Amino acid sequence: MSAVTTANAAHYVWGQQCDGWHLLAGDDLSVIEERMPPGTAEVRHRHARSRQFFYVLGGTAVLELGGVAHRLEAGQGLHVPPGAAHQMRNDSGEDVRFLVISSPRSHGDREAVDG
Repeated sequence: MSAVTTANAAHYVWGQQCDGWHLLAGDDLSVIEERMPPGTAEVRHRHARSRQFFYVLGGTAVLELGGVAHRLEAGQGLHVPPGAAHQMRNDSGEDVRFLVISSPRSHGDREAVDG
């Protein structure tokens, strides 16, 4: 077993030119590093089963959770419980890098939410 980095992890592109790297892709636990360019956002959504923890590595993100916007700086994180509507966005002028830790994995457990 060797160390995992964004250089050797499975990469994908999502949304508006955002990047994701599967650092750990288990059914019971998922760890993804993501990069969001300035002015990008994910679709507001919820997960029926997955709980998530968003942890900012660099930049400043806004994580809207249940209608409340939380400004997260590098070194700060926020828990998103199952069923909670949320949206991560980058309102700043620089890239945001963050970890999304999900248990169980959130892929295939996503439902879009209006507004």
